[in-house]
Amino acid sequence: MSDKDNNQDVNPSGPDIEEPKDDEHYEKVCYMCRRPESKAGQMISMPGGMNLCHDCMQKAFDSVTKGGMDFSKLGNIPYMNMNLSDLNTTPPAMEIPKKQKIKKKTQEQPVLTMKDIPAPHIIKSRLDEYVIGQEKAKKVVAVAVYNHYKRAFLDNRSAQGDAAPDEDIVIEKSNILMIGPTGSGKTYLVKTLARLLDVPLAIADATSLTEAGYIGDDIESVVSKLLAAADNDVERAQRGIIFIDEIDKIAKKKQTNTRDVSGESVQQELLKLLEGSTVEVPVGSNQKNAMTPMATVNTDNILFICGGAFPDLEEIIKERLKKKSSMGFGSVLKDTYDNDPDILKHVTNEDLRAFGMIPEFLGRLPVTVTLQGLTEDMMVRILKEPKNAITKQYEKLLSMDEVKLVFEDDALRWIAEEAGKRGTGARALRAILEEFMLDIMYEIPKDSNIGSVVVTRPYLEKNGGPLIQMRG
Repeated sequence: MSDKDNNQDVNPSGPDIEEPKDDEHYEKVCYMCRRPESKAGQMISMPGGMNLCHDCMQKAFDSVTKGGMDFSKLGNIPYMNMNLSDLNTTPPAMEIPKKQKIKKKTQEQPVLTMKDIPAPHIIKSRLDEYVIGQEKAKKVVAVAVYNHYKRAFLDNRSAQGDAAPDEDIVIEKSNILMIGPTGSGKTYLVKTLARLLDVPLAIADATSLTEAGYIGDDIESVVSKLLAAADNDVERAQRGIIFIDEIDKIAKKKQTNTRDVSGESVQQELLKLLEGSTVEVPVGSNQKNAMTPMATVNTDNILFICGGAFPDLEEIIKERLKKKSSMGFGSVLKDTYDNDPDILKHVTNEDLRAFGMIPEFLGRLPVTVTLQGLTEDMMVRILKEPKNAITKQYEKLLSMDEVKLVFEDDALRWIAEEAGKRGTGARALRAILEEFMLDIMYEIPKDSNIGSVVVTRPYLEKNGGPLIQMRG
C-alpha cells in the first residue's frame, strides 16, 4: 500500500474519532431553485461544490440553445468534469433522464379530526395571554380561524372519500379587513396567532406590490411567501392564511397626473386572489424567470386578512355623521364626535370608498373589524401583563446578570402618559424604555455587587436616579 493510500486513512482529529460523513446529515440543495434533493430529485454535482437539479439544468440548456437540448443525449457530449459518483453509470456512457420524479418522504400526514380543531374560545384565551384589549378583533379572528380549520377538515374527508350526502354544501371563506390606528396591535395580533396555531401563515406588505411589468413585487408574491411558509407543500399552503399589511397604502390616488401603478391597479389584481383562483407562483423565489420552477396554487381555501391604519378615515366618518341632521331637536352638534376615541366603529363601506378603496375590493372582504386606540390604562397593562411584556424582557436580561429589576407603578404610569403624547401606540412604549434603560444596562455589569435596581418615576422625569441595592 502506498503512502498516499495510508494518508487517506489517517484522521487528523485522532485515531479513535471517526468523522461523520456530510451525506449522512445533509442533503444536496439546488443552486438555482434552492430545493433540496428530497423535493427536486437526484442532483448533478458541478465543480466547486455547486449542485443543480435536472429541471434547472434543462432550463439552462434551453435558454442558451434555440432548439433545446435533451439530457438523454448528454452522453455524446465531452465529459465536463462533473462529479457523477452518485450515479451508477460511467461518464462515457452516462444517460440522464430529461425529468426525474420528485422524491417524497414517506411520512404519513396526521388525519385532521374535529377533536383537533380548537374552539373559538380556546383560540381567544390563548390570544388573551399576549394581546391586551381588542376583544372584538380577537373574537372575529378566532371565529375565522375556527371556520378555516373546519374547511380543512372537510377537504380531508372529501379526499379520503368519507364525504356525507350533504357534502355538496360548500363553505366559503370570509376574508377579514382590520382597521385600527397605528400601534393598536393589528400586525402583532396576527403574528401571535401564527405562533399559537399550526397553520401556514404569511405576512406580506402591500406597499411593495405594483402592477405587473413595473419595478416591485407582483401580486403572486404574497402566495409565494405562503408556499415558502408551508415548506413548498402546495396542499398545505392551500389551507393557509395570508395577512396583507398596510392595505390602506394601495388606495386610489387622488389628483395625480401619473399612472397609478401601486394603487387602484393593485386592488384590481388582488380581486382574483381574494375571491379564489388558480395562480402559478415561483418556488423559492419572488421573481419569475426561466430558471425558477413554478407551482400551481389554488386560493379558494386561503383565508385573507387585510389590515391598515387608514389615516384621516376618522375625518371622513365625522363628516358623514354630521350630515345626518343639522337643524331641529335631532341635530348633531359639530363637536359631538371630535373627542370620540372609538370613532372607527362607525365605519361603513361608503367611508372606505371615499378613502379610495374600490367597491369590488371591499365586496371580497365581507368582515370588517375595527381596533381601538390604546388608552393609558391599556398601555400600563401592556407593560406588565402579557407573557411577553416589555418589562418582563428587561427583567429576563438583567436576571442573567443575577440582578433583580423592579418597575414602580408610578413609573409605568409615566411611561404610558409619555407614549400617549407621541401618538404611535404601543410602539412608543419600547422606544421610551430603550431610552431610559440604556444607562442601566450599561452601568449594571460594571459592579458585580449590585443586587437589585428599582426604576422610579423621578428617574424617568430626570429628577433623580434609580434605586440600587447592593448584595447582602
